[in-house]
Amino acid sequence: MSRVGLKPVEIPNDVEVNVDGTLVSVKGPKGELSRSIHEDMKVNIDGNVLTVERPSENKKHRSVHGTTRSNIANMIEGVSKGFEKALEIQGVGYRAQLQGQKLVVNAGYSHPVEIEPVEGIDIECPSNTRILVKGIDKELVGAVAANIRAIRTPEPYKGKGIRYENERVRIKEGKTAK
Repeated sequence: MSRVGLKPVEIPNDVEVNVDGTLVSVKGPKGELSRSIHEDMKVNIDGNVLTVERPSENKKHRSVHGTTRSNIANMIEGVSKGFEKALEIQGVGYRAQLQGQKLVVNAGYSHPVEIEPVEGIDIECPSNTRILVKGIDKELVGAVAANIRAIRTPEPYKGKGIRYENERVRIKEGKTAK
């Protein structure tokens, strides 16, 4: 078994990690997550340090090794701190608001687009041009934010649409008369 080049994962005091065969469970103050890992990977917990080991140096084991370590590190960070993605809406008349638990987005279509929140995800609208997606599962937070952005992706001529916070949209030059 080897663990070439990967940093061990520090486990905070308020987080509990259990390994049962190929199932890794992480429990913390914000919630609980569990994930099945590749059967060849070995997870070792020594005090508050978690390491992932691979059986050989072949390409498959090297790639699965890094992914497994990152997934477990994200689970630990999620149950202790949580994850958040912020989206901005730009465009005249484009806005978003919460109606109960639903997110209602007006983005230039003939009808408002309604999004039901996924279990484990909180959606907030601090203003009508800003959306916050929060949760403990990094993969799920990113997927919900990408689905909201897909309602109206930023177009390249005026930059109107829904974009991630701090996303840079390259603006193209329009047609010119001869």
